[in-house]
Amino acid sequence: MRRSSKQVREEDEVLREELELRRKTEIHEIEERKNGQINTLMKNHEKAFSDIKNYYNDITLNNLALINSLKEQVEDMKKKEERNEKQMSEIQAENKRLKEPLEKAKAEVSDLKKQLANYQKDKQSLQSAKARLKVQEQDLKALHWEHEVLEQRFKQVQQERDDLYNKFVSAIHEVQQKAGFKNLLLEKKLLALADVLEKKEAQLNEVLSASNLDATALTVVTRKLEDVLDSKNSAIKDLQYELARVCKAHNDLMRTYEAKLNQFGIPTEELGFRPLESTVGGQPLGQGPAGLVAAPN
Repeated sequence: MRRSSKQVREEDEVLREELELRRKTEIHEIEERKNGQINTLMKNHEKAFSDIKNYYNDITLNNLALINSLKEQVEDMKKKEERNEKQMSEIQAENKRLKEPLEKAKAEVSDLKKQLANYQKDKQSLQSAKARLKVQEQDLKALHWEHEVLEQRFKQVQQERDDLYNKFVSAIHEVQQKAGFKNLLLEKKLLALADVLEKKEAQLNEVLSASNLDATALTVVTRKLEDVLDSKNSAIKDLQYELARVCKAHNDLMRTYEAKLNQFGIPTEELGFRPLESTVGGQPLGQGPAGLVAAPN
């Protein structure tokens, strides 16, 4: 059913009024929310501003306090710098005053270092000397001990020397007596044999001259006499050889005892006499052993 235009207009008016009312209501709500947000923002801004103001006030106060503190520190530092400069001047003056003693001290230190090096060398030398001294002390102890042993052996050798000297003196006397006596007997026997030989030869010549033997008999007798004479001459040579051997043995014994005396440090002059060497017919004997004496011709 068709509506009339009036109704449509009325409905439009009503709808327009409702929409207007809704618009106003929404606008009012929006403005209220906007005002609420503005108030909230303003409060927040005021609070933030207050916080910032307080923060910067604190910073300003702190900075002022810091500036005052720094000013005081600067003053203190200036005063300290002045004191340091004064102390520096005093130290420089003291350094100038101490420079010469420092140079002397350095020179003394250098000398002391050299002395220390020499001291180390001397110390090593002293240690080496102590070691050598210890070795020498040990050697000296060994030498003392060896000296004592040698003294004991020397006393023993002296006693042996004295005993040997006494035996030697008695043996010399005995040998001289025996050798002299035996030499005297042998020489007398040789002289007697020589006299007998001369007498026999004289008697033989007288018998031969008085017998008037022919040449053959004379030859036989002469040959027999020559045999007898050769036998006698051989006996005389044996006796001469025995005499020479005894004299040589005597002389060898004398040389042996003299060598022993020299070995023990006893001069032959202390014997009280000079041992005589034996000779045969005034001629000296050879230097060979007694058993190798050649019989005189």
